[in-house]
Amino acid sequence: MGVSSMAAGSDAMQLQLCVFDLRRGQQEGQELDKILFFYPSDCPFLTQLSLIGLCEGIITFTRIFSPEAACEVIEAEKHSHVFYEAEPDIWMVLVVEKSKDDEPVWRCEALQGVLKEVHSLFKMFYMSIYALLDKQPSGELARSHLHSFITDYLSDFQLGKKVQMPSFRDSLKERGTVQMLTVSREVALEVQSLITAISSCCNGCDSIILFQDLLVSTTLPPDDTTNLFSYATLRLTPHALSSSTSSSWSYLRKGNSTPNLSNLTLLNEHQSRSLDASSLGQNRQISSIPRLLQRDKWSKGKDGFLVPNFSGGESTPVVWNQQTEECKYLCVYQQKGITVVMLVPVSSLANGEQELVQVKKEFLENVAQRVTIVEQKLSRGWGGENAYHVSGYRYLLIDRDRSVSRATPTGKVTTLTKESLLYLNKLREEVDIEKWRWHRDNPDQEKELEVCIRAKNNAWVIAKVTRGKELYMVLEKANETLLYATDAVEKFSNRYCEGAFSMEY
Repeated sequence: MGVSSMAAGSDAMQLQLCVFDLRRGQQEGQELDKILFFYPSDCPFLTQLSLIGLCEGIITFTRIFSPEAACEVIEAEKHSHVFYEAEPDIWMVLVVEKSKDDEPVWRCEALQGVLKEVHSLFKMFYMSIYALLDKQPSGELARSHLHSFITDYLSDFQLGKKVQMPSFRDSLKERGTVQMLTVSREVALEVQSLITAISSCCNGCDSIILFQDLLVSTTLPPDDTTNLFSYATLRLTPHALSSSTSSSWSYLRKGNSTPNLSNLTLLNEHQSRSLDASSLGQNRQISSIPRLLQRDKWSKGKDGFLVPNFSGGESTPVVWNQQTEECKYLCVYQQKGITVVMLVPVSSLANGEQELVQVKKEFLENVAQRVTIVEQKLSRGWGGENAYHVSGYRYLLIDRDRSVSRATPTGKVTTLTKESLLYLNKLREEVDIEKWRWHRDNPDQEKELEVCIRAKNNAWVIAKVTRGKELYMVLEKANETLLYATDAVEKFSNRYCEGAFSMEY
């Protein structure tokens, strides 16, 4: 089987990721047609077909018993196979090699979160995989976009020749959520005034505002906010940007005007300059696609607007707003620690990017000074990277209803022992399974549970789930009594969670 070759392969073969369409390649001799993406790309076709054939068989078999929820994970002796049905009959599968240690280092829900995130980001720029397949039924357009996009996404996990997926060391993180900045009432009023000024630059203009890598405000619904926040923290915030800056004035950068086309055509006008694969080779087609997830491809102009410099073109990226189902220009303004991401409806600008220049000028004239005021006030109240550290606690707080999380700063998490993190990872895996079972049997009810474990290293590892909120906590060098652990959770809940996890709540 294709999977077995991974154990004896090089470091680069310790992970495989594939995207395939069950509707395609049903005729003998056309099996390769169902493969839309495979990592590593130099993996032999027979190995690719072997893995995808195995996955297809597992999906077909499990659907017999669970038509509405097919397979999500298969645990083999040496590998974990994580499944995600990104779109109807379009599957993403991640295969990771298991640790030689007895303790599992991966959490399947976290690995599935990687697949969900890259697919959500892909949809933000290209609507869907289905849309690209409908536009070009041969599949070459979809394959080219998936190849460049997912490969660039995986570069963030690259460590030498290895691809390091989220492990037990990331148990106090939650992918697919936003991290909010808490502000005073005075600052909140200034932020609201700034939002109003931004929306006045153009009809239908939405925005999100970040300070450092934390969200200050958003006018978007939760899903769109999460996607844009993820992209911003990956590529746009000061922490994500390279130190190099552009010497040109970004709002004078010329772009092509955009005709009022259908949504998908409009996105591809901006984000894919690829031609039909029959007239150009695949390599040339891939090189002509703007690499929207390439690192260090945004630079800051003297006016404060970020300038895109992607392979395949320099025109302003366009994103797909899921709630309003419209295309919007992605415009980014940055001043010191604050990043303002504006989404300007393409349909509101008759002359496309030529008119976008005027929107940016109006922003500089009427809004930029307000950004300065908000940035100064946020900086004065900013407690630094350890602002949300709570002495004695290592925690992760998740609000599922709002897709918001808050956690102990990474630098403080590293003080935990490996044993504590492994216990926490195992506990979170058990909680994930219990929540899944409960949701399957009680889809209209939320699961509530509380678990406190005394680890062998004398640390308390705690999980508490209630009313859409989750709290995970590690207490090292703590008193050995259960009463101490429950009191610690109670104090934390009352002080930092408005009593959400308190016994009297």
